[in-house]
Amino acid sequence: MSIGIVQFGGSNCDLDVLHVLKDVIGVDAELVWYKEEDLSRFDGIVVPGGFSYGDYLRAGAIAARTPVMASIKALADEGKPVIGICNGFQILTESGLLEGALTTNNYPKFRCEPTFLRVETTDTPFTSKFCKGDILSIPVAHMEGNFYADEFTLSMLEDGKQVAFRYVDKEGRVNDEANPNGSKENIAGIVNAKRNVLGMMPHPERASEEVLGSKDGLKIFESMVEFISSQ
Repeated sequence: MSIGIVQFGGSNCDLDVLHVLKDVIGVDAELVWYKEEDLSRFDGIVVPGGFSYGDYLRAGAIAARTPVMASIKALADEGKPVIGICNGFQILTESGLLEGALTTNNYPKFRCEPTFLRVETTDTPFTSKFCKGDILSIPVAHMEGNFYADEFTLSMLEDGKQVAFRYVDKEGRVNDEANPNGSKENIAGIVNAKRNVLGMMPHPERASEEVLGSKDGLKIFESMVEFISSQ
């Protein structure tokens, strides 16, 4: 098993993900520069957080048009798991791998703080080790994390059970106070229709060891590894 972690100019969470996969979980993982055009050797891909290309134009817009994305799309079409975290989520929406868009936070400032997430579905390669309704503590760090989709798309996501995580309060209630960016329906993460591509704004790699204050994010990577092992 080997998982690729894609690096762009401005990525800054790539080494964190590498540490979690290699040192915490103990699987083979490799950093991949964005100019690579063949990722067929990998069983899964992580597009990490950061500020690719300084978030010029729109967050993720330039990275979504780099050579590596064609290969990521090909792997996704094969059914291999792909996770986009924060800037990675933005890149996946910009590339068309996921629905919707990430826009400027409703209060336009950088938010870096713990959030609570509710697991909305366990029927994905990334959430299989959770129970539906589990409450997770995972931090956010973004200025353009406001998930937007039109009403038709939101309905499609809900009907298809494609909402993976939702911002909630400590008791698991959906409300405006628990929403750090104004995302529609408090959406924190979604999957594609095939369920093998996940985009999420909170950073599970920053909540994968007790020393960080929470290890709730670890099960996301463990679920991915378990899925790959079962194939």
